[in-house]
Amino acid sequence: MKKTSIRDITLVALFTALMVIGAFIRIPLPWVPLTFQPFFCAFAGILLGARLGMLSQVTYIVLGLIGIPVFTQGGGLAYIFKPTFGFLIGFAAAAYVIGKVSESLGTINFKNTLISVMSGLVVIFAIGLPYLYVILHFYMKMPNVPLVSATIIPIIIKDAVLFVVVAAVSVKVAPLVRKAARSN
Repeated sequence: MKKTSIRDITLVALFTALMVIGAFIRIPLPWVPLTFQPFFCAFAGILLGARLGMLSQVTYIVLGLIGIPVFTQGGGLAYIFKPTFGFLIGFAAAAYVIGKVSESLGTINFKNTLISVMSGLVVIFAIGLPYLYVILHFYMKMPNVPLVSATIIPIIIKDAVLFVVVAAVSVKVAPLVRKAARSN
């Protein structure tokens, strides 16, 4: 198992903090607020890699579940019953997938980075949407909730556009971060 350095811990903490900031940059919409968390999640996967990217997201989730109000609607263990909690789980899985895909593709270029981040976007919604549906339909007893509705489409489009931005910026930033990591 790879040893975690002070630099790694600092980067994980930084991306955990960025997730908190991303939670509070939001536009309220029915069921799922429009936030910048997916943006920071994608950067975590690309810049930190699979292991550390996921660790930053898991740290964020743990902070919220222990009661620190870092989520869009507060914090605490009961947050697992919020319809949007599945997206938080999706962020951890997506950061891992983004990092793994990026690592397997090797070369940092726009195409490879776009493939990496878009694979993460699929993971976020593959986990988040069914969780949203289950909580709304079975726990909150809202029987006629569509899995994908007019309120979700703009969020998917916003995230896809932001992920294109992540891919474009990462082409310049990722080599610098990796070079700095090698020099330590």
